[in-house]
Amino acid sequence: MESALHGLRVLDLTRTLAGPFCTMMLGDMGADVIKVEEPTNGDETRSWTPFWGGVGVHFASFNRNKRSITLNLRHPQAVDVCLKLAKDADVMIESYRAGTADRMGIGYDKIRQTNPRVVYCAISGFGRTGPLSDRPGYDLIIQGYGGLMSTTGEEGGAPLRAGYSVVDIFTGMMAYGAISTALLARERSGEGQYLEASLLEGQIANMSYHAVTYLATGQVPVPMGSAHPSLAPYQCFPSADDYFIIGCGNDGLWRRLCPAIGCESLADDPRFKDNTSRVRNREELNSILFELFKTKPASHWLSLIEDAGVPCGPINTIADVVSNPQVEARNMLVSVPHPQAPDLKVPAGPMKLYGTPATVRRHPPMLGEHTEEVLGELGYSTEDVLALREDGAI
Repeated sequence: MESALHGLRVLDLTRTLAGPFCTMMLGDMGADVIKVEEPTNGDETRSWTPFWGGVGVHFASFNRNKRSITLNLRHPQAVDVCLKLAKDADVMIESYRAGTADRMGIGYDKIRQTNPRVVYCAISGFGRTGPLSDRPGYDLIIQGYGGLMSTTGEEGGAPLRAGYSVVDIFTGMMAYGAISTALLARERSGEGQYLEASLLEGQIANMSYHAVTYLATGQVPVPMGSAHPSLAPYQCFPSADDYFIIGCGNDGLWRRLCPAIGCESLADDPRFKDNTSRVRNREELNSILFELFKTKPASHWLSLIEDAGVPCGPINTIADVVSNPQVEARNMLVSVPHPQAPDLKVPAGPMKLYGTPATVRRHPPMLGEHTEEVLGELGYSTEDVLALREDGAI
């Protein structure tokens, strides 16, 4: 079977992480993604350290399966090129500040005049309406503004950023889902539509039980390290040599855990007999478990707990993860040979469609690598392209 999105054309005017992650997934699923970059430096992640053979690893991580063209969208001829591309696009996605695309003449109202079937996605920090609509938003800013940092880290410690760009990546996934849904709606109605994905709104949704807990109880969630506010034991514990994780999500698992670690009496202890009691008496429970687990190495405890059928696991480093047999078995690292980095590898797409699987067909493009190719498909001659270049439009 052909790829799920084979024949779909995506015009990508996004940069950094959220938008490029979304369009990379569209590309993985077979779409022809045309990435529009400004001519001088392109997507800023091209210059973010570190580098692999001269390729910025951030750029390489989010931009496979795309063709890169350069357009100076301050130039009217470049805008004309963009409008020609948009006329036949199925999806157009941009991440400009509010009002910028309209001022350039490539906003949704302009595009839909010639392409009413276009699915137009606007990615932003705070959304396109409201008092903060024109404020820029990066992952770190929204981790703070959206409440994530107030619940991350150790109790009483400094606010901590999550270890990777969870806000950007979740927003990219959200945009992918919204675009896919809008494409399905278009199959039924024949009409495209305007849609949004904002970093802040993704994090409001992510707050989920934290927000509802506060609304229900008036208690403001605080950082709890690796612990969970509603479950116990459900966190990492120190052993004689390293930390490891136990995840008791229900009372049945608790009753399996106790004999496995040689603490049968804890199962019927009134302080710990059910999850509500264990959460209420978390400090007492942890005092007992911490003291016990420090007597043996993590591998000892993990073996016993896993044999009992209780969810548990180590604290893996990234080095552990990329060489993990399960990760390898699931083909979650993929080689993407690049002219500047022949041995380039990146994480594979997370979606497993067995009838129409994701594919890797193109390396992360060099800046403007496909400008002549794409303009040629639009009918521009070699002389036309040269004139546009000399005029500063591309």
